[in-house]
Amino acid sequence: MIKLDIVNAVVKKTNVSRVKAEQAVETVFAAMKNALGKGERIELRRFGVFNVRPRKTGIGRNPRTGQEVSIPPGKAVRFKPGKELQSL
Repeated sequence: MIKLDIVNAVVKKTNVSRVKAEQAVETVFAAMKNALGKGERIELRRFGVFNVRPRKTGIGRNPRTGQEVSIPPGKAVRFKPGKELQSL
């Protein structure tokens, strides 16, 4: 499923124009992106939880050369599905 499929589902379900549906989907995604950028937790009841966790620093290997590579610390978005989503 891609973003266009979500927009089409909104149009079909609510009978609003495609432009308004696209704006609504974009607004939701932008709000989620901004919240995660601030390190906030997003909880969607019966769907799941998005949160940002620190990623450890470490040493990896280049698969082509076998040379060791330093992996810098960072942040990663994690998703934990809710009970209803897990039961699918």
